[in-house]
Parts: sequence; C-alpha cells; structure tokens
Amino acid sequence: MSLSLPSRTGRRSLTRPRSIARVLVACLLLGAAPAAAPRFVPWIDGTADEPETQVQRIDPDTYVIRQSVRTNFEAPFLYLLFGRDRALLIDTGAGGLRVRPTVDRLIATWRGAHADRPVRLIVAHSHGHGDHHAGDAEFADRPDTRLVGLSPGAVAAFFGLRDWPEQVGRYDLGGRVLRIVPTPGHEPAHIMVYDERTRLLFSGDMLYPGRLYVPRDQTAVFRASADRLARFARQHPVRALLGAHVEMTRTPGEDYAMHAPAHPDEHGLALPPAAIAELDRAVTAALSLEIDRHADFIVYPVAPRAP
Repeated sequence: MSLSLPSRTGRRSLTRPRSIARVLVACLLLGAAPAAAPRFVPWIDGTADEPETQVQRIDPDTYVIRQSVRTNFEAPFLYLLFGRDRALLIDTGAGGLRVRPTVDRLIATWRGAHADRPVRLIVAHSHGHGDHHAGDAEFADRPDTRLVGLSPGAVAAFFGLRDWPEQVGRYDLGGRVLRIVPTPGHEPAHIMVYDERTRLLFSGDMLYPGRLYVPRDQTAVFRASADRLARFARQHPVRALLGAHVEMTRTPGEDYAMHAPAHPDEHGLALPPAAIAELDRAVTAALSLEIDRHADFIVYPVAPRAP
C-alpha cells in the first residue's frame, strides 16, 4: 500500500505587526488558511508490472483506490471515506478484477485502529456508467452494506434530495458531513461529493484531467450543472478536485489515445479549484460540436447515448 499525506504550505514566522494583522483578518474572513492539494506518489500507469489496485491514503479516514489500466483501459479511481458510524465507497470500478477484497482490507484496518468499531458501508456512485459500477455485484451480499441505485430517482431518494437536480444534499457519515451536488449532463444521475472536513470535491466524470464527454442532446443540462457547481464552489472552500480518471499527459492540452494500454508521464490526479470556473466559462461561452482543449481537461461533445 502506498501512503501519501497532505501537506500545508506557508511561512513559519511573521515578525512584522502589519503582516500579523493581515493574517488575522484573513483568518476571520476565510475561516482558515487554504490547505495544499493532496500529494500522491506516482500511480500505477501500465508502463510496468503492477498490481490490480493501488491504494493511497489522504488521511486516516480517506483513501483513494486506483484500478490498474491493465485490468481495464478506463483505470478509474475509487474513493473510500470513513465517518464515525458509516463509510462511503464512491464507485466500484470498471470490471476485470475483484475490488471488494481491497475495500474489505481497508475497512478491517480502519476498524482495527478504532477498537473494532462497527461501520456500515454505503456503496454509491459518481454516476451510472458501467465503468463505475461493474463491481456492484461483489457488495450485494456483503453484511451491513447498503448499495445505492443508479437512477436519478434512486440517488435523490437515498440522499434526501426532494428537488433534483437543484437541491444540494447533506449526508452525515457520523461526525463527517458530506454535501451531495447533483451534476447531470455527462450522465443523468451524476453527482459530486464534497467533504466538509477535508474540503475535497470528488468530481466523478464531469471534471477531471481528461476528456469531459458531453452528449450533444444534454448540452443545456451540462451547462446548468456547471453553473450549479460554480455557485456551490463560491459558497464552499474547495481545496482540490479528485475525479474518476486521468486521461491527460503532463503536456498541457495533450491526452492519451482512447483505450491507451498505458499512461506514461501522466497528469496528476488533483485539479485546482480554478478548474471549476474555467469549465463554467468554457461551457457558458460555447458548447458546440467542436472539441475544446484546455491545459488540464478537454470538453468533448459526443453523440447522444442510445436510450
């Protein structure tokens, strides 16, 4: 298991009274200094022999699982968040492997560090495309586990969203409050999950370092979701966005070929909060038939999906 801890940046000391006053004012206005984005060791990328999954820890209650591109070209990221009473697993992978043993191992380790406290597992999804729920069957008979459905209605019902997609939901894992932000467009039941504790936004397939696929018959829905996301970010401090894939290289605006069997020189997983406003501007200005390349992502119109 690879481990990575978040880091903070900032000056160690301030000697000038005016500097100290400015810091105090900033803290009063913002609540706290902004934290740095999580740092990760290099992810498995298909360029050498590698395990089926790789786990990195953001903090003792927050884990990232990466599925090997050698098991499925989508190479998705899954997220496991622990609260006092419940744990939330976001997505179950793209198939080609068994993901439950990795999840069960992490839960057992967490429980071992918490006096064997029981924890109920909630299995939800960033959205309903197959590369995000292929492992659902592994959890169907798991004790003390709830599997959330894939339709907008099922997602709204579980998270208590009476006004889908306008209402932002609140879900408490037990001392750890999550905000559920409906963001349909890429897929009808797409959501983002915002963690108030870490200020991380788990952004699924709507905003990540890669091709942001927008069905041409859903452009208005996608644009409305981008606006909703931008409004949410103006009211909630976002430390970084962690999406479901990486399809970009480190060369700005350059992606891998579709179905690429390896990802050499891969873009980092985390996107900065500024990406939210950049996406909102991009889709507000024009969301046409043209592919729109940005340094960290590509707005990629595609044909409507068959019903």
